[in-house]
Amino acid sequence: MKNLFSIFFAFLIFSTAYSQDQDLWPDGSPISDWFHDDSKISQASLGQSYIITDHGVKNDPDLVQTTQIQEVIDLASQNGGGVIVIPEGTFQSGALFFKPNTHLHVMEGAVLKGSNDINEYPKIPSRMEGQNLDYFAALVNAYEVDGFTISGKGTIDGNGLKFWEAFWQRRKEDPNCTNLEVSRPRLVFIWKSNNIQLQDVSLINAGFWSSHYYQCENVKILDLTITSPSSPVKAPSTDAIDLDVVKNVLIKGCYLSVNDDAIALKGGKGPWADEDPNNGENTHVLIEDSEFGFCHSALTCGSESIHNKNILMRNIKIQDAHRLLWLKMRPDTPQHYEYITVENIEGQAHSFIYVKPWTQFFDLKGRPDVPLSYSDHITMKDIKLECDIFFDVAITEHDRLSDFHFENIEVQTEKANFKPELVSGFEIKNVKVNGATLNK
Repeated sequence: MKNLFSIFFAFLIFSTAYSQDQDLWPDGSPISDWFHDDSKISQASLGQSYIITDHGVKNDPDLVQTTQIQEVIDLASQNGGGVIVIPEGTFQSGALFFKPNTHLHVMEGAVLKGSNDINEYPKIPSRMEGQNLDYFAALVNAYEVDGFTISGKGTIDGNGLKFWEAFWQRRKEDPNCTNLEVSRPRLVFIWKSNNIQLQDVSLINAGFWSSHYYQCENVKILDLTITSPSSPVKAPSTDAIDLDVVKNVLIKGCYLSVNDDAIALKGGKGPWADEDPNNGENTHVLIEDSEFGFCHSALTCGSESIHNKNILMRNIKIQDAHRLLWLKMRPDTPQHYEYITVENIEGQAHSFIYVKPWTQFFDLKGRPDVPLSYSDHITMKDIKLECDIFFDVAITEHDRLSDFHFENIEVQTEKANFKPELVSGFEIKNVKVNGATLNK
C-alpha cells in the first residue's frame, strides 16, 4: 500500500501533469519548494540510538512497561537527545512523552502497543473537538518538540477494541452521548511543534483519533498506513489525520482507511470561536499521491473548523468512502472554507460532494443571532468517480456557497440531481453525469 502513486497513476484517465515551476495553490500563489521535498530522514541523522531493550525493557507483549520506556526517553533527553528505538517484538505501554531533541523509530517487525487501561493515560491539559480542556494523553505525545520525527517500518497499535466496545455500549444507553463521554486515548498527539516528520510507520487500531496535530507548522506525513476497522466492531471516531490550527502540511504516499474521516480540518467551534486565541485557521495543506479505503470522507472541513484556505488534494485513488469532499456547515460557528481544490481523482464513493448543516450538539450559548458560514472558490476537476449521489447539497439561509468550479468530470451515479442555483457563480466545463453533458 506504500508508494501508491506509482501503482495506480497508470489507471487515471485524466492526465494533469504539472511542473514544479508552475505549481500553484488554489488562490494562484506559488507552492514553495518545501512541499516538493519528500526525502526521508535517516535514523543515523537523529543522534544516538537508544534501543529500549538495551535499557531494561523486556520483549513481553503482555507486560505494560510505560515507566521503563519513559525512562529511556528521559535518559536520551538528559544526554542531549537521540532516537528511541523500538526493536523487533511487541512492547506494551501507556502514554509516552517525548522531549526536545528526542525522536521515535519503530523498526520493521516492531510493535509499540497501547495499553487498554485508561489509567495508563493521565488526564492533562489538551485539545479535543475544537476546545482546550483536560483530556487523556495519547500513546505518543510531543509537546513543544520542534523537529520531532516518527520513523521506521514498524507499527504503533492503539489496541482499541476495549475502548470501542465501551463507546458503543454507552451509545446504546444514550444515543445522544458525546464522543468525550467515553474515556479513550488518541494514538499520536503533537502540539506546538514545528518541522515535524512522520514516515513509513503504520498507525492502527486507535482508541480515538489516530493522529492529531495542533498549533503546528511545517508537518510532513510520508508513506504512512493508518487504519482502523469498520467491522466486526466499528472503531468510532478514529480519524486518520486531524489538522487543527496548522500551517504548511504535506501528506504524500499514504494509505488511509478508518471508521471516520480520513483527513479532517479542525480549528475551533462555538458562536465566538473566531475570537478565541486557542483557535485558528488551517492553511497550505497539500495531499497527494495517496489512496483512501473505507472512511466517512476522504477530505472533510469541520465539524470543528473556522477557516481553511489553500487546501489541495490531488492524484488520489479512492474506494469505499462515504464522501469524496465534505463541507460541514456548522450553524453555531462562524466558518469560512475557501480556495479548496480536489483534482485528478479516480474511484468510488457514496457522495461526490456533500455540503449540509452539521447540527450535532448545536449550541449558540446565548448568542442572539446565527453566525454565517461561507464556502467559496471550491474546485473539483479531472475526476472519474462512481457514486450513489452526485450533488449531495442542501443548505440553509445561514450558509453561503459561491464560486464553485467543476471541470473534466465523469460520474456514474444513481442520483444525478443537480442544483446549481444553490451556488452563486458556478462554472461548469466538460462535466458528464451518466454519459450526459451537464449544463447549468
